[in-house]
Parts: sequence; structure tokens; C-alpha cells
Amino acid sequence: MTDRDSIHADPRGAIKDPDEWVTGDEPPTAAQESYLATLSREAGAEVPDGLTKAGAARRIDELQEETGRGQ
Repeated sequence: MTDRDSIHADPRGAIKDPDEWVTGDEPPTAAQESYLATLSREAGAEVPDGLTKAGAARRIDELQEETGRGQ
């Protein structure tokens, strides 16, 4: 058990760059694929083929910026 004070923990500390993910080269999760489809439809964009988990995460970030979601 740790004595960390979670009240003052930086929530960004748990966020890693997708390029650093151990599983980043694996196929996207079902949740990523579903969200990508939704965001792509809203942005009028195509979902690229052959994305990895890391690539899907980066594309989700881009589409969230483009559509105003996730702010």
C-alpha cells in the first residue's frame, strides 16, 4: 500500500504518448474503432485502414480537435 495523496495527484501523470505504449502496435480496440467511426462521420472524413492502437489514438485526438469533441 502506498501513502500517495491522490487528492493532489496530477491526472496527466497517467497519460502516456501513444508512441510509448507497449501495446501500441496492436490493432485498435473495438471502442477505438467505434469512436473513430463516429468522429469520422461527424468530420466528414474517412477512417484510414491499417491503424494500430497508437495510430487510432492519435487520429482520435485529431478528430476530436476538428469536431470540438473531448474539450
